[in-house]
Amino acid sequence: MLIIDAHSHLWLRQDTVVNGQHICQIESNRSRSLFFGDEVQMLPPFLIDGRNTAEVFLSNMDYARVSAAVVTQEFIDGPQNDYLADVSRRYPDRFFCFGMPDTRRPGFFEEGRRLIDQGFRGLKIPAARLIGPDWRVRLDGEEMMRLFHLMEERGTLLGIELADGDTQVGELETVIAECPRLTVVIGHFGMVTRPGWMSQIRLARHPNVFIECGGITWLFNDEFWPFPSAVRAIREAADEVGIDRLMWGSDYPRTITAITYRMSYDFVLRSSLLSDAEKAAFLGLNAQRLFGFGQFPEMPYIRNMSE
Repeated sequence: MLIIDAHSHLWLRQDTVVNGQHICQIESNRSRSLFFGDEVQMLPPFLIDGRNTAEVFLSNMDYARVSAAVVTQEFIDGPQNDYLADVSRRYPDRFFCFGMPDTRRPGFFEEGRRLIDQGFRGLKIPAARLIGPDWRVRLDGEEMMRLFHLMEERGTLLGIELADGDTQVGELETVIAECPRLTVVIGHFGMVTRPGWMSQIRLARHPNVFIECGGITWLFNDEFWPFPSAVRAIREAADEVGIDRLMWGSDYPRTITAITYRMSYDFVLRSSLLSDAEKAAFLGLNAQRLFGFGQFPEMPYIRNMSE
């Protein structure tokens, strides 16, 4: 079965400030990070240099028989535009990479235009982080709408993660209405474990809107593998908007501090709640069509030493 990861991350160096709080690697030889004041395991413990590279990811992908991956961005990792432009050039058949303008500050329209001109076929907006205690950047604001109209004109995909529930759903509805040819990919499965998550899923009733489940194993981490409630949520969403609107995503590498990369999708393969055709669409075929992936390398099964 074709497997494509619709939500992953790469970075060479994680060192940034979000809402006045530093996020960075704690020491040069540790895989842990300072994250909003807490020490967390940001990377698998064997990646001690803090580098979350395409080459390490490709090794994981090949082992797990994942043909391609979509690389998104988040403010908590810091901007990775230069690195991801290089990844796109070196591995065009394996990665679709999103650029990320800093939409927290005025003037981001020109940065977004430069990223599109640079060759990025998608731009990422971490919209959930555009709401502070006394400030907010609206998705239907003037500069944001200018950017969305440009993206629609240039055929640039929008990757976006919304605040919990319906906080920003109305704003995104306005964007969808004004830019009907703008392809929108909503991440984190609508923050499925939060109240009101289905309001985000229902946006995929629009023909240009899709949902990916990056981080769903994190959201159901307390339940742990094989994540039966996660599969029930996928089933519920498919019944609501159709399986052709939904895609699997891992949220690599953060999620594989708790599980292996293969475990981040094989809970879907093992479930009886989805048909084989639905699994094939969800795990790869929908993403192949949406992101324009072409030919893939052969993915032979490699027997484990312990088998």
